[in-house]
Amino acid sequence: VIHSWLNRMCLPDTVGTGADSHTRFPIGISFPAGSGLVAFAAVTGMMPLTMPESVLVRFSGELQPGITLRDMVNAIPHQAIKDGLLTVEKAGKKNIFAGRILEIEGLEQLKCEQAFELSDASAERSAAACTVKLDKEPIIEYLESNIALIEELIAQGYEDKATLERRAQKMRDWVANPVLLEADSDAEYAAVIEINMSEIKEPIVACPNDPDDVKTLSEVAEAGLRVEMDEVFIGSCMTNIGLFRANAEVLRGEGPVETKLWVCPPTKMDEKTLQEEGYYSVWGMAGARIEPPGCSLCMGNQAAVKQNAWVFSTSTRNFDNRLGKGSQVYLGSAELAAVVALKGRLPSASEYLEIVQNKIKPEMTDDIYKYLNFNKVSKEELVAMVE
Repeated sequence: VIHSWLNRMCLPDTVGTGADSHTRFPIGISFPAGSGLVAFAAVTGMMPLTMPESVLVRFSGELQPGITLRDMVNAIPHQAIKDGLLTVEKAGKKNIFAGRILEIEGLEQLKCEQAFELSDASAERSAAACTVKLDKEPIIEYLESNIALIEELIAQGYEDKATLERRAQKMRDWVANPVLLEADSDAEYAAVIEINMSEIKEPIVACPNDPDDVKTLSEVAEAGLRVEMDEVFIGSCMTNIGLFRANAEVLRGEGPVETKLWVCPPTKMDEKTLQEEGYYSVWGMAGARIEPPGCSLCMGNQAAVKQNAWVFSTSTRNFDNRLGKGSQVYLGSAELAAVVALKGRLPSASEYLEIVQNKIKPEMTDDIYKYLNFNKVSKEELVAMVE
């Protein structure tokens, strides 16, 4: 997936663009545009832009046991609906995010790979762009990893060598003198949305077929929506290697699942690492269909679910017919996806929490939710990853 690579070339003050609506950097800021405008920017190094207003989303409190960052992604529209700033109905629809910059604060210690989950989903909010306020430490960790990756790309003959070296040097310069942009203390916003993570005690999903139609598992049950699932998909640019590990840990030792399960890592590097760590054998025991790295079902360009299937997916969006003709798609976390695959349906909040907290112990989280730090692997491992 292009985002997995392009993001690794970014600096904290990068301003960029791309013709994919999910060109949403985890550091810096990007404004997706049409292909013609992107070509103009590539040739001239600039693009016409009227700076939009911003909406501030401020997180506070502590992430609760069993609750994931993907639940915080869905907590943004969930809270906006409560605040009267977003409506699901198309007639007279309100959307405070549309055409504005989404600024996110209160999660400063996130890894950059995690920050992309939040910035990526700003496309589903119809936001013009997104920024995530991070501390220096996770950014330094990310850049040091990317410097090592770029150096190996150069060593293996990737081009353009001079361009890659310039980018690596800019990263070295920033790490030597890390300075982050800060919002003005008197900044004005179109709206401020406050989200207390301590109050979110169960997963939040996007219901068929609208990424704005978000509900907790309890609210899904109260609304009488269908919960039986035909297929489950784990993949898309909304996922990273830590989420695949978490999904597999929930499935470990459970045998064949109740639904058709699709697994598709974003990159070949993720694929190779997950194979070496033994996670492919877990999915094999679960009876999963393993897809080649890429978009797969998320774009519907490599495969599709059966007609009129009910699907739980970790993908970016669930518009009509995107995953397959007539498909009805819920969106949520990789951890919840594993439980859905085991049960063949959306679980209750209590079922989900019992399973996930039993499978993913606190002492396991550092090993599960870790990322590809290329500067911390052996030379042989790095060479094999890039080849």
